[in-house]
Amino acid sequence: MLNTKDISKIPSLTTSQFDAFLFPGWKPPNFASYHQFHITPIESYISHLKVPVLPHRRSVNFFIFLTKGRAVRSKGLNKYEIRPNHFYFLPADQITSLEYVSDDAQGYYCHFNLEIFQHRLLKMNLQSDFPFFGFNAHPLLEIKDSRPIIRILKILENEYHLGEKERFELIPFYLITLFLEARKQADLEIIKIDDKAAITITERYKDALQKFIHEKKTVAEFAEYLAISKNHLHKCVKAVTGKSAHALLANMRILESKVLLKQTNLSIAEIAFNIGKLDQSDFSRFFKSNTGMTPRAYRKLEG
Repeated sequence: MLNTKDISKIPSLTTSQFDAFLFPGWKPPNFASYHQFHITPIESYISHLKVPVLPHRRSVNFFIFLTKGRAVRSKGLNKYEIRPNHFYFLPADQITSLEYVSDDAQGYYCHFNLEIFQHRLLKMNLQSDFPFFGFNAHPLLEIKDSRPIIRILKILENEYHLGEKERFELIPFYLITLFLEARKQADLEIIKIDDKAAITITERYKDALQKFIHEKKTVAEFAEYLAISKNHLHKCVKAVTGKSAHALLANMRILESKVLLKQTNLSIAEIAFNIGKLDQSDFSRFFKSNTGMTPRAYRKLEG
């Protein structure tokens, strides 16, 4: 658990920390480059996972590609079902959880640090060149022909296991090849935000909630940031989600509270202050009414 009083840097689990978070009582085998790049078959660690995995942030980008079975993961306030021949992409510092994974799940998990792309021959911006890694993008991509995808994944796995320093610089090139293949195959229309104003505004609101939950305390402040009226924001969010803008703000506060309770040593009073509930008793009632348990009880949960 991180020990910090500085909330200006949103806490994210390092690779070593999320190992302990994901696999209590078990240390997955890894290689020298683990903190920069790691890839492994899902079936090699699935039995060690304690599901559900509680909401958390990671300091690395990661993706999952399933060839068999299914899983349910969250990205921010949304949940997604991952099925065979689907990628799930998540950028660093995004809140995520694992709700479910089937016993027969197979495929690959891979994480990487952006530092590995600092090669003189590479000119790449992860989120602009590969929009499925966008902070507020739809994270699922369906692959029509998995054969080239699996070939590249196996090459990456083999290079990782070789662990040869002089060959490590090949890994970012193989990764980019993988992402180019995924981008070429996938129907990118499914990740583009509809141009209807209500959907666009709602997605921008969700993005702002994740980025500024510690800074902005009211729907009115978020509306001002989006340069629209509070009433217009309410109408757009209600039309798209069936929920009020206040409800989404409350959901984001709960999600952020869960991360802070598990990933920091901030007191409950400090967490209450940081998410806009200035009174600790009000925050405790708010948290319990939404989760069925007190903040203190949630902090004691394993995982």
